Amino acid sequence: MSEQTSLHNIPEYTVSEVSAALKRTVEETFDRVRVRGEVSGFKRAASGHLYMSLKDENAVMDAVCWRGTTRSLSVAPEDGLEIIATGRLTTYAARSKYQIIIESIELAGEGALLKLLEERRKKLAAEGLFDEERKCSIPFLPDVIGVVTSPSGAVIRDILHRLRDRFPRHVLVWPVLVQGDGAAEQVSAAIQGFNNLSRDGVVPRPDVVIVARGGGSIEDLWAFNEELVVRAAATSSIPVISAVGHETDTTLIDFASDVRAPTPTAAAEMAVPVRSDLYDTVQSQQVRLSRAAHRLFRGHRVHLEGLQRGLRSPREVLQFAIQRLDDTVERMSRSWRQRREDARRSLFDAHRRLDRRHVERFALEARQTLGRLVQGLHRESTRRVDEQRTRLQGLDRLLGSLSYQSVLERGYAVVRNEGAVVSRAKSVGTGMLLDIEFADGHVEAAASGFAGPSRSSKPSAPARKPSKDDKQGRLL
Repeated sequence: MSEQTSLHNIPEYTVSEVSAALKRTVEETFDRVRVRGEVSGFKRAASGHLYMSLKDENAVMDAVCWRGTTRSLSVAPEDGLEIIATGRLTTYAARSKYQIIIESIELAGEGALLKLLEERRKKLAAEGLFDEERKCSIPFLPDVIGVVTSPSGAVIRDILHRLRDRFPRHVLVWPVLVQGDGAAEQVSAAIQGFNNLSRDGVVPRPDVVIVARGGGSIEDLWAFNEELVVRAAATSSIPVISAVGHETDTTLIDFASDVRAPTPTAAAEMAVPVRSDLYDTVQSQQVRLSRAAHRLFRGHRVHLEGLQRGLRSPREVLQFAIQRLDDTVERMSRSWRQRREDARRSLFDAHRRLDRRHVERFALEARQTLGRLVQGLHRESTRRVDEQRTRLQGLDRLLGSLSYQSVLERGYAVVRNEGAVVSRAKSVGTGMLLDIEFADGHVEAAASGFAGPSRSSKPSAPARKPSKDDKQGRLL
């Protein structure tokens, strides 16, 4: 009887009351915890909530991340990834389970980061984002350089200083966070923003973009391993130079960019050449071009002089033409006289054979025929004489233009010694008798000696060297 009474004294609870009591106890005891485990069974619901399990070698715990929290996660969870989840424990009465409501996620150690980095690298490489065929060449001398980096760090000062020393260019700085929450989104937006600029807009579109950051741990550089940053660099129509970290640091943007620079300073050196070296190269090429032009002109002059020696004298050509004209005129005259004599003889023979009645008719016809022949012969001889006269006049003009007398009319003179033309001053000796021919006559003179080159020809002034002040332009 007493045993039954003691059982009735135990408080009686409903299932909901027990679940509520357990929920209060768990949430008050584990209000803020950090749980380390491997992600398993990860899925994203249509509502936007994330569901997963955290497990180790001995136990499994359910986990959930509400949709409003997922946007602030620095690491996207995935199966097999070892993480440290920060949040609070609670119970789920509908299934009699306890679970952690995740508020933030971080990777559990550098090994997990490297594993995630390698898996992401293989995934993006399989998509072809790192292929060499996608990469663009860096312009030799860009007009505008875009820089994506923190505006307050030493990186931007190093880049600007190096550009100022080598070849000042117009620089556009897109300020971004280079680590922490939101850094990846800002870097990706900056690369896309430069690509969206119009070429003829108020803000000029860069010819090359430098994405730069100083050195740091793998966690500090993690923003440049995010997929959205890698895809922005890979799809950029503007060539991208990545300069993230020190020479030993490697991020995924280095594989997707067109050129990887070991340091931000090296990126500035890759972007522009050295202005003084270019100036020296241009000067050297100018000297070589001038020498080549002189050699070319000298060769053509020697060739023309050789051709000139092989040409016949214009006077001789004209004389032969005149002789041919005389022969043609003489042959035409003899032919005309012969044809006229033949016609007269034929007329007399016919006159003797015909009676008087036919003689008069035949004489009329003969006179008409003879008149036509004479007119045709006169026209032909006149045409031939006109053609030869025109040709003779053309040859005469050609002779006048090629004759050295026309040169003498312009103020020049021909110097001869014993009939030979003297073309060099150094070939004239003291006391040599010279015959100087002008346009209107000859003058004899005796040489007093070689006086050397003309003193009036002054050497051209050397090109003014650019001063140190104007050797470099403005940077911004």
